[in-house]
Formats: sequence, structure tokens, C-alpha cells
Amino acid sequence: MKLTRRKLLKSVGAGGTLLFLDGPAVIGQSIQKQGSFLQQWTNPPREFSQAPFWFWNDVLSEAEIARQMQDFCDHGVYGVVIHPRAGLPRDTGWMSERMIHFMRFAIEEAVRKDMWIVLYDEGMYPSGSSSGQVVAENPAYRPRGLFALDLDTLEPGQERYGFRIGADGMPILTKDQNLVAVVKRQKNGHRIAIVDRFIRKGYSQIRGLHFLEEDPPRRPNKKEVPENMPPLADILNPEAMACFIRLVYQRFYDEFGTHFGKTVKAVFTDEPSFFGKRAERGAVPGNSEVLQHVNRLLGYDFTPHLLCLWFKDESGAEKHRQAYGRALQVRLEETYYRPISQWCRDHNTALTGHPAAPDDIGHLRHFQMPGQDIVWRYIEPDRPNALEGAQSTQAKCASSAMIHLGRRRNSNEYCGAYGHDFSFREMQWLANWLLIRGCNLLYPHAFYYSVRGPRVDERPPDVGPNNSWWGEFKPFAQATSRLCWLNTDSQHACDIAILGLNDQLPWRSAKCCFQHQLDFNYLEARHLWEDAQVTDAGIAIAGMRYKALVVEVDPPAQAGPALRKLERAGRVIRRRDGDTDKDLLVALKRLVPVDIAISPANRDIRVRHVVKNGRHCYILFNEGEADATIKVHLAASGRRVLLDVMTGQSKAIEKDTLLSLPAHQVEVIVVGDALG
Repeated sequence: MKLTRRKLLKSVGAGGTLLFLDGPAVIGQSIQKQGSFLQQWTNPPREFSQAPFWFWNDVLSEAEIARQMQDFCDHGVYGVVIHPRAGLPRDTGWMSERMIHFMRFAIEEAVRKDMWIVLYDEGMYPSGSSSGQVVAENPAYRPRGLFALDLDTLEPGQERYGFRIGADGMPILTKDQNLVAVVKRQKNGHRIAIVDRFIRKGYSQIRGLHFLEEDPPRRPNKKEVPENMPPLADILNPEAMACFIRLVYQRFYDEFGTHFGKTVKAVFTDEPSFFGKRAERGAVPGNSEVLQHVNRLLGYDFTPHLLCLWFKDESGAEKHRQAYGRALQVRLEETYYRPISQWCRDHNTALTGHPAAPDDIGHLRHFQMPGQDIVWRYIEPDRPNALEGAQSTQAKCASSAMIHLGRRRNSNEYCGAYGHDFSFREMQWLANWLLIRGCNLLYPHAFYYSVRGPRVDERPPDVGPNNSWWGEFKPFAQATSRLCWLNTDSQHACDIAILGLNDQLPWRSAKCCFQHQLDFNYLEARHLWEDAQVTDAGIAIAGMRYKALVVEVDPPAQAGPALRKLERAGRVIRRRDGDTDKDLLVALKRLVPVDIAISPANRDIRVRHVVKNGRHCYILFNEGEADATIKVHLAASGRRVLLDVMTGQSKAIEKDTLLSLPAHQVEVIVVGDALG
């Protein structure tokens, strides 16, 4: 049965919440009703708490772990990500008996305190190597790379990228090296040999858990101190990743399995990378075996286009590089994300965390909790990067994936490496930036177990107990829990989809929609031929019905039939270079009814409309630096109640009430029956 919005809202209004039945029971099912709407708003269940990265970065003790966990509870934080981190002593190595002991203690302490735990799958990151244990088990699990040798400029005996040229002018290959192809350059006719081999030692590493010096002092310039760097594993090698799952995920289950699906809610995987830290010069991800999968996924032989991976002046270089990169990402789904996701599903827990790039929406289909990550001041208040560039897409990336995949939660790691001058006001703004875009699980980066010596400078700042604002944290934590609750088990109300690819989400149209209070979701193109229903009325998927599809990227050929049907119905808005925001707005106005409007016009106000327990809930966020006083015009009719995010209090307001919305503040207007 196709669910129209009218039918869907009617079903929600019947007294229950929506069910999202994909995934294990702990993640996939709606929570039981716990009192009235207003009671749950004021005191949301603990599952909606922020869950900070808890850096275990010094000598651990049961007493200190218990003390810190109680301190978290006292400040409104009821979930944590146990994250072994640089600064641990050598006797507490990754997955050692001592580390497992303290993890078990923390999990059991969480049971006693009614908290919940997310386990982190690496020591330290990027994920996939078990802190070097995968390669230690089998050196053949090291990453391999492709290299390009110009045979017409190298003399016999010369060496380049670890390959020596023989008397016949061809590279001399060892048993671990392969000649993939010899291709001629279009520009000068030079013969280029494409060869593959293992990445050399000292390259392709991950960050480790231990300082190289014993108890090093803090650096005067606040630089991080050197740490061990274990070898990266080949995340495109399915055998290597089976080893990783056995060493980490299965070990977690063997040790803590009785808590899976209860106190242990999820396992966090963190931005798996083809080459990790310190990529070797000249290397391109892949090898002769991976190239076979690239050919399969692209549907043609990529060999003639290999030179595009190194030389930008080859014909169609950009297009072919994108095609190769897209195929690698799909292969990564097959070797990494899909098997880990299936393991989590089979063991009654959720895969959470995030991929490497901010718009890697394709990988998120394998997460029971799709997620993304804000770091390095990629997103900032009152800066263009809040609305422009790939990073600006990440919150909608995760929340859109949640909706279209039928998941219940989506997450975002945030505040990482924002620097010692990071302020509490910025932290609150970042949280609201995420929440207004549909995030409903926040992973603050980070609460430090210790700030002794150089630990205080490791990807700063501590945003919790070791910061000056800790005494003010509880009202903020409660406010974010309320908004996470509101964004969960509710139906998103919007009529606009923006087409994206598995590894590319456009931001130009998104910026225009944000600035004109036109909410939207990103729709990965695969949905058009996999699970969306396309009719003259638009696109129906996972309870959503989109009346307009904005196309700003070149879609895959498989999307052609669906797009042609939508274009015949006048549902497609194609944006090309030179098109203005006015053109887009005129086209959207023709297709989409006005759901919310504000006067006077204000480009800093963001909106989100969800229907929860039969009530229309309009979230408004002043993303800008100037206070605003506005009148809000809503399509939904009925009694209006204004909810205070910080206190949980409510008050009735009239339809024509002027709303004061100071800079960085969130307000919620509920339209419907008495809240109780």
C-alpha cells in the first residue's frame, strides 16, 4: 500500500509512534510510550542523551572510571563511547586482557547506573587494522597500491617508486609485484607502465595508543607528542577484513555478548581509509585484483583510462577519476561495510560511526545508525562553510539516509579538533546546526579521562569535565536530549528531494533551500531504481512523498527511466551552471505547497517540521549572529504551544504572536491537541 502523507499522519494520530523495523530490536523498534507528549519532552528517556567520545588516555583504575561515570550522570550524560586513545600505558594495549578488564568494568558500571555504552572498534584510527594486529597475523594483509612508471624517461638500472628498470626497458618485478598494463600517454606518446605492489613499511599507518616517550612533558607550542603508528590493513581485501572482524568484533561479543542489545547499544567504526596516515608518494588505491572489480562495477574495462588517475591532461581525466573513485567506494561496501553490518545485525547490535568523506551517503546504507563527523572547524558559525562545500552536506547526508533506509537513529561526531579557543557557545551552535538538519544522536568529541601533560593538546579541546563550562553543561545536555527525542519516532514532513550520488551530494541547491525555509532530503540515486516508487505524483519512499526532485549532478544511467517519468510529469528541476536561486525558487513554488513561511524574510532561519504522536512540531533555529523577531505562518492549523528547549517548559501562543528568536537559539512550535 502506498502511504500518502494524509494516511500516514492519520496513522500516527491514532495514538502510537511510527515503527522503523529495519535492524536489531534494540535499534529498529519504536520505544514504548512513557507518559504524555509533554512529560516525555520535559524528561526524555536516557537513550536520547549525548554520548561523548570518552578518551581513555592514561593509567586506568576502576575507582576513577566509576567516579567519572557518576560525574557524567550528574551532568545529564548517560551514554559514552569508550575510546582507547593516545596516552595509554604500554601494559594497556589494544584488546589486551587489561583493556578488556576495564571495558568490562565500565559496561557493568553502566548497568548499575542505567547508562549505555558504544564500543569503538580500533586503537586508535582509522578503523580496520586492530592496531596493527591484522597485518601481524598475515603480512599479506598490508595495503597494495598502483604506481605509474614512465618507461621513456627511465634508464636501465634506474629505480622509481621501489621498481628497478631492466635492460629491456621494462620494470623488474618481484613475486609480490604485478605489471597491470602498459598504456601510451595521449600528450606525448610515452609508454607508461602501471604496476602494483605492497605499500612500503613506514607508510600507510594508523594512529596508535602509546606515546613513544615514557611520560613525555607537554610541548611548549601545544603540539601533539609522537605516538606509535601501527600498520594499516588493506580494507579492500575481504580476507583481511574477515580477520579484523574476528579480532575485534567477535572478541567484543565473546567478552561482552550478554550486554549486546541492552547496555552495549552499538559498535563505532571510524573513517576507514585506503592508505591511512602518510600515504606513499605516487600511490593510487587499488591493485590488479581490485581493478577486476572496478571493471565489473563500471560495466567496462577501465584499463585504457588508468593514466587518468595520475595525469590530469588525459582526455576525460576528471570523469574517469570520478568513475574509478566511485567504483572503489562500492567495492569498499562489499569488503568492509557490508560484512561488518551483517555481523552487527546477527549479534543484536548496531553499526554506528561514519565513513571517511562527509558526503559518502552510499556507505550509510550499511549502518544501523548512519552517521557523519564534524572536525577541524569545517563547519563554523557565521562562516560560508556552514552552507557551502561538501562538509556542509554531512548532517543532511546522515539524516536523509536514516529516513530512506528506514533506520531509527542517525548520528554525528562533532567538535573534534576545534582548538583550545573553542567556546561553549560554538559547541551549542554546532549541536543545533546538526539537530535542525535531523540528527538525533550526538557524539561530542571528546571527554578526556586525563588532561595530564601533553594529553590536553591531543585533538583539543576537552568539551566536558575538564573544561570551564562543565558546570553549565546539564541544561545543554537536556536540551539536546529533547530535540533528539523529537527527531526520533516521528515523520519528517517535506516535499523536496535533492538527487545525490553514492559519494557526492550537491550543496548549491541545498543552500538556497535552507535560506528560504524550504526543507529537503538528499536522495541517493540508487533509490530510484532499487526501492522508490516513481509515479506522476512524484517519488514515494519510506513514508516520504516528494513532489519535486532537484537534479544538480549527472545521474547514473540506471536512473534514466525514473527520471524520464518524473520529467514527463514536470517533477524534475535541473540546475545548470548559470541558473540562479530565483530560478530554483520559482520552480519549487510551482510544485511544492508552502508549509512554513516567516516574515520579515530572514536567510538565517532554519526550519524542520516533524509529526510526532499526531502533533505537528516545527523546529526553528536562528543560525545567524543577529537576533530576529518574526511572525511564523504555518500550514498546519490548530492550537499552538511554544516549547522552551532549555527548560522543557511550554506556553500557549496565538497564531499571530511575534516570535523572538535570538542568535543561535532554537524554538519549537507544536500545533495540535492538548499536550497533556
